[in-house]
Amino acid sequence: MITETDSHAFDIGQMAVYPAHGVGQIESIESREVGGISQSFYVIRIVESNMTIMIPTSTSENVGLRAIIEKGEVDKIFDILKNQDVKIMSQPWNQRYREYMGKIKTGSVYEIAEVLRDLYILQEDKSLSFGERKMMDTAQSLLIKEISIANEIQEEKVEENITQIFS
Repeated sequence: MITETDSHAFDIGQMAVYPAHGVGQIESIESREVGGISQSFYVIRIVESNMTIMIPTSTSENVGLRAIIEKGEVDKIFDILKNQDVKIMSQPWNQRYREYMGKIKTGSVYEIAEVLRDLYILQEDKSLSFGERKMMDTAQSLLIKEISIANEIQEEKVEENITQIFS
């Protein structure tokens, strides 16, 4: 039987971000045999949905699994949200939706912040489609959860801070 090396970027109990699903906690690292090859998997419980997912440790970087941002990076997120001097291109909502969903799926907290900012700006000029409103809620939820953990503060306080930026 072939086995892979057992070096892990994440430890049990550590919080991590899985693109488009959000913050999760590494509950265990398990070995499973897949196609005659023993593979190691992170078992992650997503905080928001309580869903459990398994990600091969060998491909975790390829799928975008990453550590929570450092406390010092939070200001960069708020800078993106505050920079409302951006031009939103005029395009059909479904094209914009695909573009923004692509950004959310990267898992980059900065791209998610751009999506949230752009949708807030856009909603001032016209009403958002159902999909865009849902995406805006998703982006905001992903940011709130990660900023809350990075800054070790209540989610409600983070939500207040974001709401103040756009009011």
